[in-house]
Amino acid sequence: MKILRSLAVPLAALSLAAGAIAAPVAGASEVSPADVAQGAELATITQPESPNRQVASRDWYQKTKDNDRVVHLQAYSPSMGREIPIAVITPEDNSTPRPTLYMLNGAGGAEQNMDWISMSPILDVYEDKNVNVVIPMEGAFSYYTDWRETPGTGYLDNSQLWETFLTKELPGPLEEYLGASHERGIAGMSMSATSALLLAEHNPGFYDAVGSYSGCAATSDPVSRLMAELTVNRGGGTVDQMWGPMGDPNTYHNDALINAEGLRGSEVYVSNASGLAGATDLPGYYIERGIDPSAASSGAATLIIEGGIIEAATNTCTHNLKAKMDSLDIPADWNFRPTGTHSWTYWNQDLWDSWPTFDRAFTTDE
Repeated sequence: MKILRSLAVPLAALSLAAGAIAAPVAGASEVSPADVAQGAELATITQPESPNRQVASRDWYQKTKDNDRVVHLQAYSPSMGREIPIAVITPEDNSTPRPTLYMLNGAGGAEQNMDWISMSPILDVYEDKNVNVVIPMEGAFSYYTDWRETPGTGYLDNSQLWETFLTKELPGPLEEYLGASHERGIAGMSMSATSALLLAEHNPGFYDAVGSYSGCAATSDPVSRLMAELTVNRGGGTVDQMWGPMGDPNTYHNDALINAEGLRGSEVYVSNASGLAGATDLPGYYIERGIDPSAASSGAATLIIEGGIIEAATNTCTHNLKAKMDSLDIPADWNFRPTGTHSWTYWNQDLWDSWPTFDRAFTTDE
């Protein structure tokens, strides 16, 4: 297990279905939280004195419990009927109203200690950025979408109405609680790259910036649907339970390739590696850093074979998204890496590489 975490194994997202991304607007969001909520019952935001036992046991909380830059909140979701833990990363200069960047975790998420805080340098990346980074710390294997049926098993044993929560219930109360500005963005990797695209596409003008790292925008054709199936199966559900049977109109509604037009007006960053092993995927890289040679070789093999296959598949998805967005004349910042697997090494780099896109979206002339 140590080598898996040391190598940031891509299987944290053995969800060949991730997403791609969207296109931009510079300036404050045209659509307000109230516009999107459309009268829905809103979340209640609280800052508990101490976390519940489940939250307290997770790596992200242990890593940040004494960090003054991380605000530990919980948001009660009326639609799902439960409290959702929220981590808010603030910059060192914590003074003026700032944009809100919603960062979504991948398939296993915080429930498997494979979240942004546990696995990436996100605390350091956003130390000097004028933005509040909001990370929902639940949602494993959910695609952060509204499910038609509750699987009732595994990680999906409760109501799964994530789109309703993230777009209608949460933004208004949370951004008011934080004293945020009117700009916002959303980003994700692997599974949640699809989610970031879809939430933006379903709410045009709501997000100034959208980020997709190693994702698969398409979800409704047989191949991409199988990729999504592999992900939700790991959580105890099926795509039929999530969006309905193949060919159902709801499956097309939740296909980010089909709905790419909804990205118009947002600043978009999209990345993908090729699936070919890069320098940080090879055993020598980890042996030089003190990892036992046999463990390094075993972990590297997982990265190169399984992570390579996954990333090659999402690479095809991402090229398809580029072709679609080019045909619609929707611009994006595309980062196609010549080497790299489906793993945290590259998503960590995306935190740095995507910031110029997000910064452009959050910079206004007002």
